[in-house]
Amino acid sequence: MADEAPFQFLHYEVLQYIYKSGGHGETDNGRNIAKLENMGFRVGHGLMERLTKDTARFKDELDIMKFVCKDFWTCVFKKQIDNLRTNHQGIYVLQDNKFRLLSLLSAGKQYLEQAPKYLAFTCGLVRGGLSNLGVKSIVTAEVSVMPACKFQIMIQKM
Repeated sequence: MADEAPFQFLHYEVLQYIYKSGGHGETDNGRNIAKLENMGFRVGHGLMERLTKDTARFKDELDIMKFVCKDFWTCVFKKQIDNLRTNHQGIYVLQDNKFRLLSLLSAGKQYLEQAPKYLAFTCGLVRGGLSNLGVKSIVTAEVSVMPACKFQIMIQKM
């Protein structure tokens, strides 16, 4: 657990740096979230490279998603995803009932509007990891009750 706190502090400081160096308008907020997601993409891509170097090839999309939920998520957040759902048509929903990057915020409704900036890096992280495995995707996150969140992954067929 000792390496969990530095990651959370680093994530928080990166958020602060990007939001202080960027503007405060609506378009600047979108630009800041895009920066965070791109940072996450690069980290996820590199991390997946390291995690899968000694792993056998995955047989299908579902195996890849199981790997993301178990090994990839455990490497980053020290726990597995709580729930994985799919419609078997390219849409997956990963649910984390106690998402570490949101658990520092209050469980009240007043922080729900701040949640997207805390989730953008992780969306990029997942998208980058999947990209490394040859899966093009769109990853979005939604929070209805803090600190639980759902990540929706839409696989884009080539």
